[in-house]
Amino acid sequence: MENALVFVYGTLRKHQRNHYLLKDSKQISEQAWTYGELFDTGNGYPMMKKSNSEKVFGELYEVNQKQLALLDELEGYKVGRNDNLYERDIQTIYTDNGESSAYLYLSERACATAIASGDWKIYQLLKQKPEKVLYFAYGSCMDVERFHKANVGHFFETVIGAATLENYSMKYLYAASDGGRGDIIEDSGITEGILYETPFEAVNYLFKREGYLIGMYRATFVDVQINDKVYKDVLTFHVYDKKEELAPPEHYAIEILRGSRNRVSDAYYKKLVKQLRELNVSFELTDWE
Repeated sequence: MENALVFVYGTLRKHQRNHYLLKDSKQISEQAWTYGELFDTGNGYPMMKKSNSEKVFGELYEVNQKQLALLDELEGYKVGRNDNLYERDIQTIYTDNGESSAYLYLSERACATAIASGDWKIYQLLKQKPEKVLYFAYGSCMDVERFHKANVGHFFETVIGAATLENYSMKYLYAASDGGRGDIIEDSGITEGILYETPFEAVNYLFKREGYLIGMYRATFVDVQINDKVYKDVLTFHVYDKKEELAPPEHYAIEILRGSRNRVSDAYYKKLVKQLRELNVSFELTDWE
């Protein structure tokens, strides 16, 4: 039989405890979403219900029939059985590269705690409140002057180093009133940025700065690399509602170049400059070139 696409949103996600069941599968997208509502079962895993307006965030994988059978077993699903823990259904899944129909596991059993973010990993972060949080800053977020102006520079004093995010490109896909803003999009590209170790208190500042609660940028987790070391499930932000790439204003371009100069690789810095020029952004580089 043919392979199938499966959308996962809980303990099957990357670095979660049941992800081993997907270790030989093909990841299609780690920034996928679908319409639904997420709940905490209170048993260490979430449950998803149907919704026409709320969103659930997760990952999309291609699996073979043997792997699908293992997922069915984990989710307590059997074809034709009346008392399944979860039902396997098909829904439209949305990614940076388009839409796909995929299997996912739903339940209509009663659950008391709704997960407002629609993201199991973000929910865990906010619930557990770890003492330290790894944060990947890219684009204008590399500019430390903005931290100091907001009186939060002390949150970002521990710099682990310049990090590389593979299979993502930085583009200007958020449309503000005066032009584009930086975003990461899943593709075959590479994005460089700065990896920080921050106190948990910095998360509230970052959520506010990125407009998380009003739907501008969404908090998510990625793996980044410094030399040969991989840092897993690092907090970063990307755009909810991506638009066609739009030239950013000069002041924003300057923030990006000021924040990245002598911090990311020379090749990546030059790529940022070239990208801005190709978008016909007018700016002076005498202070940085």
